[in-house]
Amino acid sequence: MAGTVAATFEGNNQLTGIRVRAQGAAGLNTTQLGQLPIPTPAGALVPLSSIASFSIASGQPEITREDLQQVVDVTARLNGTGLGAGIAEVKKALAQPGILGNGVTYTLGGLYKQQQIAFAGLVRVFIAALLAEFVLLLLLYERFAWVAAIICTSLLSTTAVFTGLFLTGVPLNITAMMGMVMIVGIATEMAIFFVSEAQHLLETLPPREAFATAAANRLRPIAMTTLAAILTLLPLALDLGQGAGMQQPLAIAIIAGLLVQFPLVLLALPVLLLKLTKARA
Repeated sequence: MAGTVAATFEGNNQLTGIRVRAQGAAGLNTTQLGQLPIPTPAGALVPLSSIASFSIASGQPEITREDLQQVVDVTARLNGTGLGAGIAEVKKALAQPGILGNGVTYTLGGLYKQQQIAFAGLVRVFIAALLAEFVLLLLLYERFAWVAAIICTSLLSTTAVFTGLFLTGVPLNITAMMGMVMIVGIATEMAIFFVSEAQHLLETLPPREAFATAAANRLRPIAMTTLAAILTLLPLALDLGQGAGMQQPLAIAIIAGLLVQFPLVLLALPVLLLKLTKARA
């Protein structure tokens, strides 16, 4: 029934066996097994039932329990869909009435559970990064309103991540969340370049002229940094090359955030800081 390896051939730098077995051997019942021809030492063919008897033995059942409750593990492989879409379909099917019997519950585990744990960890990292940036900026500028404006600019840049993923049809995953965390740091860094320039110019120029001059002075370096980052990540975002698909969500998230943070830092942030400076005066 299992067949016999009759020969081997070399392919892909390894030997592959050629197995010969009876047609439909895996589906034979006891009657068909008894009719299999067996050669004798004399060369005659006799049915297997003439020299062997058949009986069916049931396997030993195994019951798996977790927290004193019986558990049955059900596994599946996704094909042609993402993890999020697949889990949504599973939840929709299990939510139908009558699918699960009385007292039967389900828990989603595997890669989905690992993803949820990773998401929770990244959310904590995201919040910790914001708090750390807020404290450092407050020590640097000693102006609560300015620091709040910079943080708001960074957070607005992260909203572009969801838009970029939606437009490209790429699902939100751990890699994209990592890109969102990175955008907070990149947007804050560019905002610091502008605010530090403006703070220095405010010592000698009126607020409107100081912020306009600071934006003009920082236009070229911020544009060069943004353009260089986008061009570097573009092959990954377009899924060009082997293994690029794994980093595609990260590249799309960063590119989308950079495209939004550029006008936010050079246009929206100067206007917001000008309003805050006048209100303080």
